[in-house]
Amino acid sequence: MISISPFHALRPEAQFAKQVAARPYDVLSSKEAKVEAQGNPFSFLHITKSEIDLPANIDVHSNAVYLKAKENLDAFISRPVLFKESKPCYYIYQLTMNHQSQTGLVCCSLVTDYENDFIKKHELTRPEKEADRMEHIKITGAQTGNVFLAFRDVDELNEIIEKWKREKTPVYDFIADDQIQHTVWVISDENIIAAITHLFKTKVPCTYIADGHHRAASAAKIKYQLADYEEAGYFLTTLFPASQLHIMDYNRVVKDLNGLSTDEFFERINKNFSIKNQTESYSPKDIHNFGMYLEGQWYRLTALDGTFCTDPIGILDITILQNNLLEPILGIKDQRTDKRIDFIGGIRGLTELEKKVNSKEMRVAFSLYPVSIPQLFDIADSGNIMPPKSTWFEPKLRDGLFTHLIF
Repeated sequence: MISISPFHALRPEAQFAKQVAARPYDVLSSKEAKVEAQGNPFSFLHITKSEIDLPANIDVHSNAVYLKAKENLDAFISRPVLFKESKPCYYIYQLTMNHQSQTGLVCCSLVTDYENDFIKKHELTRPEKEADRMEHIKITGAQTGNVFLAFRDVDELNEIIEKWKREKTPVYDFIADDQIQHTVWVISDENIIAAITHLFKTKVPCTYIADGHHRAASAAKIKYQLADYEEAGYFLTTLFPASQLHIMDYNRVVKDLNGLSTDEFFERINKNFSIKNQTESYSPKDIHNFGMYLEGQWYRLTALDGTFCTDPIGILDITILQNNLLEPILGIKDQRTDKRIDFIGGIRGLTELEKKVNSKEMRVAFSLYPVSIPQLFDIADSGNIMPPKSTWFEPKLRDGLFTHLIF
């Protein structure tokens, strides 16, 4: 069963919450972060992407970048833009996008639950990304990245959360520039805190990482380097009931046709897919169908019988595309490392795929049907690993609204 804990959040003064809240550090390049934070001295990007306050040619993994993050964090606390909660609390975090809301519980999760696979993973992590966040934590003394976890619904938990939302006033309630509404309530009542902790301990056998595998892995590894600090045994998480979550498509673009002519490419595709011209952009409406954009034209590809198996990984559309097209035809053996392929989150729409191809930056694009929450749970429960960049969750948690201080 799952152990969670309330914590002394470092969080913004109410009047600064909207300015502080920033998109996650790992969805922005340094250049994009600099533009986004321009004119906003309170943006949390000054802490999570502190290279924006240093010369443009600086190595983003240099010690100077992490020291700047520490300097900026200390400045936010001393101004004060951020303050530390006076007692351990839980927090309710509601995100609303396109009139649809999802409500999570912000808390600290145990590193040992992660190590013992009670917090389940479905992606591999890259050592260089882990090292970056570990150094950030070690120098700032803070976990600034929130790990997005999912769990199977527990009615009693949903009832407690909804009752608190109805009866209490939120401490933050703002609409960000991307039109996503962020609403936060503080749970400070010790009886309610105890009830929530007990329900997770007795009713929730495991949680699943939806977004934040590198943040979780770095928190687990840094625990041993900061063993003198009790708080290093915990990491910052927000837990959402599965019924409220939605996974978007995660699409692919490829730089070239692997030396094939257009006719040769189509001839090879025909062996494993039926191909149908589309009069407009095509986003698959069912599993085992794919959109393909090539030379200004959209096509619908449908996987033929016998091109896939029914195990948790084999049935995934990205596995079907990899095994029947990306690897045998386009020569992409490892999507994680091959520089000829890139990934476009569904939030950017199909026009972004068209833009990449029309500009000649990429040669061909593929749109995919999204992975489902049950599929994600099945794969994690089976101990398997999804292909890279299989899931894109929206809306995303904002950095800066909650920070977990280790020292």
